[in-house]
Amino acid sequence: MVITSADALLAVAASIAIAGGLIGTGMAQQGIGAAGMGIIAEKPEKFGQVLFFFVIPETLWIIGFILGIILLLHVI
Repeated sequence: MVITSADALLAVAASIAIAGGLIGTGMAQQGIGAAGMGIIAEKPEKFGQVLFFFVIPETLWIIGFILGIILLLHVI
């Protein structure tokens, strides 16, 4: 199997897509987690709502992962 420079560029692009999704998720959850802990400390009954808002940014890494797979499989 011959690895071309195009394959190497697609691998780098896939890793950037995945890393960008993970970094974006971490940055988003940083503020949501801190605010969520404050809300739960005052009103424990809001746990479900805070958990929902904490999970929403997880879609960023899923999108980055799917884009990375698409790039590696040469779909685009």
